[in-house]
Amino acid sequence: MATPEDFSSSPQKQHYKFEIPGGEEINDNPIEQVRLTVPIEDDPTIPALTFRTWVLGICCCAVLSFVNQFFGFRYNSLSITSVSAQIVVLPLGKLMAATLPKRAFSLPCTSWSFSMNPGPFTLKEHVLITIFANCGSGGVYAIGIVTIVKALYHRKLHIVAAFLLSLTTQMLGYGWAGLFRKYLVDSPYMWWPSNLIQVSLFRALHEKDKRTKGSLTRLQFFLIVFTASFAYYIIPSYLFPTIGSISIACYIWKNSVVAQQIGSGIYGLGIGSFTFDWSAISSFLGSPLANPGFAIINQMAGFFLFVYIVLPIAYYTNVYEARKFPFISSHVFDYTGHKYNVSRIVDEKTFSLDIPEYNSYSKIYLSVFFALSYGMGFAALAATISHVILFYGKTIWQSWKQTQDTVKSQFADVHTRLMKKNYEQVPQWWFLVILAAMFGLALFACEGFDKQLQLPWWALIMACGISFCFTLPIGIIMATTNMQPGLNVITELIIGYLYPGKPLANVAFKTYGYISMTQATSFVQDFKLGHYMKVPPRAMFVSQLVGTVVSSTVYFATAWYLLTSIDNICDPTRLPEGSPWTCPGDNVFYNASIIWGVVGPMRMFTKHGNYKEVNWFFLIGFLAPVPGWLLSRKFPEKKWIKLINMPVLLGATGMMPPARSINYLAWGGVGVLFNIYIFRRYKGWWAKHNYILSAALDAGIGFMAILVFFALQAKDVFGPTWWGLQTDDHCALANCPTAPGVVVDGCPVF
Repeated sequence: MATPEDFSSSPQKQHYKFEIPGGEEINDNPIEQVRLTVPIEDDPTIPALTFRTWVLGICCCAVLSFVNQFFGFRYNSLSITSVSAQIVVLPLGKLMAATLPKRAFSLPCTSWSFSMNPGPFTLKEHVLITIFANCGSGGVYAIGIVTIVKALYHRKLHIVAAFLLSLTTQMLGYGWAGLFRKYLVDSPYMWWPSNLIQVSLFRALHEKDKRTKGSLTRLQFFLIVFTASFAYYIIPSYLFPTIGSISIACYIWKNSVVAQQIGSGIYGLGIGSFTFDWSAISSFLGSPLANPGFAIINQMAGFFLFVYIVLPIAYYTNVYEARKFPFISSHVFDYTGHKYNVSRIVDEKTFSLDIPEYNSYSKIYLSVFFALSYGMGFAALAATISHVILFYGKTIWQSWKQTQDTVKSQFADVHTRLMKKNYEQVPQWWFLVILAAMFGLALFACEGFDKQLQLPWWALIMACGISFCFTLPIGIIMATTNMQPGLNVITELIIGYLYPGKPLANVAFKTYGYISMTQATSFVQDFKLGHYMKVPPRAMFVSQLVGTVVSSTVYFATAWYLLTSIDNICDPTRLPEGSPWTCPGDNVFYNASIIWGVVGPMRMFTKHGNYKEVNWFFLIGFLAPVPGWLLSRKFPEKKWIKLINMPVLLGATGMMPPARSINYLAWGGVGVLFNIYIFRRYKGWWAKHNYILSAALDAGIGFMAILVFFALQAKDVFGPTWWGLQTDDHCALANCPTAPGVVVDGCPVF
């Protein structure tokens, strides 16, 4: 991610005149950052979609899909990004180039032939393998629906319906990507800033890496860190899980609820807590080594503002009867302060809200933390809109006008000229066929199988319409500012009001309306990366298509296997001690389906519910960027003012829950150390080793966790029984209410 200064381009940089003396191209891209970063040379004879690409690409896609879904159900849900694969496959590709036979192999009954080893491992092969890896690292949002149905609602779901839901929500985005690629890919004004990081990393990895005396090559450094990470992770994953969050206050004040609320890294503010587990650092927020310093500062400022100022004030002044419930919790509660008995208000036959039972039981109550988290989400969404309009509106409008002019005049910068001159383009009908096929399968999944998904045909069409309408404007914002406004709240609100009382309809509508748009922008962004790296468009298309099918299949198969083979998965109260299968993210998704789907926004955020005031956060968020914008105009020489990003500040705690204070504190500390201190003091070391360190730590953890599961935990062999086997921080009292008269098992009564 670039800094805000990097996002703007000079308004004077319009269509550049160019000449081609002696047949050499002139770099006439109108964006300076692109001119400085992206090479303009291309050799169309360089192999791209080779045997090595297929083998390494599919393996990377499948491994990342399996590992990320495998970790997604665990207490510390690690997400390994494609950067890890990008670094790991380079030596593997070179090894294959050095060892595989070079002779050609003919395919039986065809005139086709191929070579396992067409020559040295190429940059274009590397890019396509990374595209495969991107498909595997992105996740399949619909798996959350499958999980809450089987593990938390304890209802049957047809395996074919579940798989079609997972596949179609991932691939509908192909249609939207194809319809808008001439605007979002071919236009030089749609430059996708985050792709420049990938371009820089590719170029760095393919430069000759000579070992100087007393130093290590990148590969040697990777192997050392990987081995250390692999060997060490047996301790926090199996022998001593408690070191994932050590909260000093809870060992000193064992009988104080308030002290544990302040000191607990999992259930409280986390003051004085720390971790010795890399997965706790990178599990929910991603690797802190991959985030720029200014973004980390914004994120942590938002965290401190909300968790250390807003939350304690709201809790101890008893806003929304806060003291009747835990300090930090994502569960839903009834009026007595106990967990809400959802089965009581859900009609078993229709799997919908039983209104008489709901009226006779209780409204939904949330911890003040969870309620205000929704408010901050509303504010962040509104702030994103106003922030983009105020700070980047002129740039976006100019880019859009220039893009229209480019399409009309058929102006092409050097990269587009090279791509159109050297390679066959992807026909539009390829995208349309996929769009039609995926919509048909989605309709079949929703209307077939006894309508288990609850989503009617008209709602599916509406969800696709929302995704179609927002893909281009959201794509323009992402391509010019590197910011992506989320549509999840909007989609939940729409279906929650139009079709209340249907939990699966709500989450399915959100997935088709939001995730298909997200997938479309992801596909377009990858296409632009291939555009910059001069990868044949048809090879890009095939790689994305196959990668998406492989990743969807592996994610689904992994989830289905774990959901059907691990007893009491996602239920921490019934799992054996030391079991990591607590599904923190899916439990949040489940509670959200109750709030938005079963009960609905009408009974939550209006006069019929308890939280109508939360709607004011939309206005607060919309106005929040205005002071910073006014100050930036009044004091243009103060560059740091533009670094204050209100959408990031307000949305900083968007991952809480399932993330906890310890995750943020550890993530922020490591991020500041590496991306501010080391980046400034030891820039040479940082440039050579920072991303490789992140990839090696992630890879070591991933391999050890898989080994521990299949060798031990899958056979019900857990760690030794002792106090260190507990996966939380021994701060049980931090989860207790402090209101007088509330009786909860294991808690003192005030």
